[in-house]
Amino acid sequence: MQIRDVMTKNPVVVPVEAPIREAARLLRTYRIGGLPVMKGDHIEGVITESDVLSLLDTGNLSDDLWLPSPLEIIEVPIREFINWERTKNALSDIGDMPVGEVMSSPAITIAEDADIEAAAALMLREGIARLPVVRERQLVGIVTRADIVRGVGAGAEESA
Repeated sequence: MQIRDVMTKNPVVVPVEAPIREAARLLRTYRIGGLPVMKGDHIEGVITESDVLSLLDTGNLSDDLWLPSPLEIIEVPIREFINWERTKNALSDIGDMPVGEVMSSPAITIAEDADIEAAAALMLREGIARLPVVRERQLVGIVTRADIVRGVGAGAEESA
């Protein structure tokens, strides 16, 4: 089975100069984990949920476990408020950052006529969950691990 048989055609993309806020909106709206990043018609990279989350450096959050004394009961809400403020500041700081500064680049791609076994091996070797699919260097789709699993399952049903 070939990639073209299991890929999603015309994937949602984001321009390289778009702010992180826009990429996050697209990820949420379409319930997807990553987006090809484009500069005109050329794929520049991929931005994923993990890339966005890696930007959230909020300092040392309170992750210690203790039984509070009566005086510390007042401290807990204050400590958590401060942590929330740090998180809000981190979110607003990264929202305007261009996608191009965060994306994984260069994009690891695969041809539409490649076998799904080759895509699975490439994903495992590179530790990635999705591959932009290209035809003569033009983006034509995207394939995810779930697409490959569906393809393998469909192939098993056909041979049964």
